[in-house]
This record gives sequence, C-alpha cells and structure tokens, in this order.
Amino acid sequence: MSETNPPPVPPAPAQAPPPPLPPQRGGCATAFMVLFGLFLLLPGLCALLFGFGVLSESRTDPSILFLILLGLTVCFAGVMLIRAAITGQR
Repeated sequence: MSETNPPPVPPAPAQAPPPPLPPQRGGCATAFMVLFGLFLLLPGLCALLFGFGVLSESRTDPSILFLILLGLTVCFAGVMLIRAAITGQR
C-alpha cells in the first residue's frame, strides 16, 4: 500500500551551542615564556652592537655577517615568543 502523507520533517534546531572555550594558560607558563623571550633578545642586542662595528670596517667577512643575521633571527624569535605570551591563545 502506498501512503499519501509524507513523513514528518523534524524541526531544525534554532541555534547550535557555541564551541567550548580552550583552557586558559597558567600564569607560570606565561612568565616562563616572557623570561625565555627576554633571554632570546640578548643575541639580537649583541648582533646589533657587533654589526655596527663590522659594517663600519672597510672589509667584512661573510661568516661574521651570517652570525649577525643568525643573532637577529634569534632576537626575532624572542620578540614573537613574548608577543605570544602577552596576547595569549586565539
């Protein structure tokens, strides 16, 4: 036998519940991230000081320039670590 009435459609939910918030990071982890970030700023400071000294000379050694670039890269990583510690998880 055929049925003339279509099956009932279940009502759509009005709104889905919001996703749960991620767990908050502890204050100790934030403090360690900031301290380690400050520690990573020191090679960048040395790279700037030695970089000005090397660039003022008439001839420069490419290996020294590489070490200066490496120090500035480590300094950038320290800045980004401090930024991540302050802004928190998104």
